[in-house]
Amino acid sequence: MDRATNSPASPNVAAVEETGFGTAIVPIIVLCFGGMMAALSQTLVIPIQPELPHLLNTSVGNASWVVTATLLGAAVAMPVSGRLGDMYGKQRVLAVSAALLVVGSLICAVSSILPIVIAGRVVQGFAMGFIPVGISLIREITPPRLTSTAIAAMSATLGVGGAIGLPLSAWIAQNFNWHGLFWFAAGAGLVVMIAVLTLLPHVHDENGGRLDLGGVIGLAIGLVSALVAITKGNAWGWSDGKTLGLLIGGIVVLLLWGWYELRVTDPLVDLRTTARPAVLLTNLAGLTVGFGMMAQALIIPQLLEMPAATGYGLGQSLLAAGLWMAPGGLMMLVFAPVSSRLINGIGAKYTLMIGATVLGTGYLAATLLMHAPWQLALASLISSAGVGIGYAAMPTLIMSSVPMNEAGAAVGLNSLMRSVGTTTASAVMAALLTRSTIPFGSAVVPTESAFRLCFVVGAVAAFATVAIVLFIPVVKAKAQAGQESGEYSVERDHANATA
Repeated sequence: MDRATNSPASPNVAAVEETGFGTAIVPIIVLCFGGMMAALSQTLVIPIQPELPHLLNTSVGNASWVVTATLLGAAVAMPVSGRLGDMYGKQRVLAVSAALLVVGSLICAVSSILPIVIAGRVVQGFAMGFIPVGISLIREITPPRLTSTAIAAMSATLGVGGAIGLPLSAWIAQNFNWHGLFWFAAGAGLVVMIAVLTLLPHVHDENGGRLDLGGVIGLAIGLVSALVAITKGNAWGWSDGKTLGLLIGGIVVLLLWGWYELRVTDPLVDLRTTARPAVLLTNLAGLTVGFGMMAQALIIPQLLEMPAATGYGLGQSLLAAGLWMAPGGLMMLVFAPVSSRLINGIGAKYTLMIGATVLGTGYLAATLLMHAPWQLALASLISSAGVGIGYAAMPTLIMSSVPMNEAGAAVGLNSLMRSVGTTTASAVMAALLTRSTIPFGSAVVPTESAFRLCFVVGAVAAFATVAIVLFIPVVKAKAQAGQESGEYSVERDHANATA
């Protein structure tokens, strides 16, 4: 299955075009399964989160780092993995990402000591680099007629993994020792690693270069500082010195990082490329779509699990709530071929606008469908369909706007923006829910109007995406001599990354 490339920046197009569906389907399945397992690790501990303080013999605040650590690891890994894939070959980086999932899971599986478990969760987060690298590899190993469908399916794995992770993790936690969650993840990661090494075509797509260690360190410090402030702002207080110090410090470091990246010879992220309107606006859209996706994933389960005695809660167990949410994740996968048809027919720009519109419609429907589990499941299905349509369009827009030898880093940065959007959504939704509460027994719970406001805010984020995408110039990559240096022409035509 080996294929050589004609140049470091462009794959052997003739070889790819000769690839039939039967040959391409196995690599696509491997990449989608790997992305799903990486995404599943993000939600792995949510079912046992209330028990973590007892299981790890620590405080509630300290135990929350078990969830936050994976997010921070993923945020750093996605752009770095993309760059490493461009430099050393995407298959190698995919295998390393799967190996990191195995190692991180094993660390957590054999320990009940908080710092060790947190370290393992950070390593698990590094495995999320699998998704952007896998997306960028798809363009190199699939024939043009399958590329957009494969990218759509791979993009959907982020939502699918998160959705099936909740009921699966709840079932494992209820029937086995909590360490079983991590033994399962380790086994899945091992299967992915073996499949990557044996079933993916060995495309010689390495472009060489030097890893910008200064850029990696600066990005890591800036991102981790800012994201910790965002994720802990509600617990620490938004006016607390730790929150403000980390947030302002993180922003300053990121600004200095950008200044440094513009002056280094071989940057981690080519900011001049990302400043192109098509790339910049798509990344901004990634932030708002990520916000929109996470908001419903956070709010609907809470409303489902709220005690029925409140008058608006639906009294579902954790496992039941996860099962009600699971069809939404599968809906993202179902709409992958729909997104592909739209991308090939009307272009990625308008496909993303349609996806964001459907997402916003799902949120508006949720404001009216709050009185039964099936109603919230229906609203989740609508929103998830929008995410499934829109998520595939973003990497397509990115890859049609950057040269081949920068595709991994560019897609990784877009994945990072989506991750920042989901993190911001977590903080905003928590703040909204705690601003309007009512007493319930010895505790306080959010009011029904607080949940409805969260749905409205999610709709605003989705429709803001539509407004942002409206200004994206339609870019079509041209196979020409200037392609390797990143020279692309802008055409008022459909954006089709498979061209």
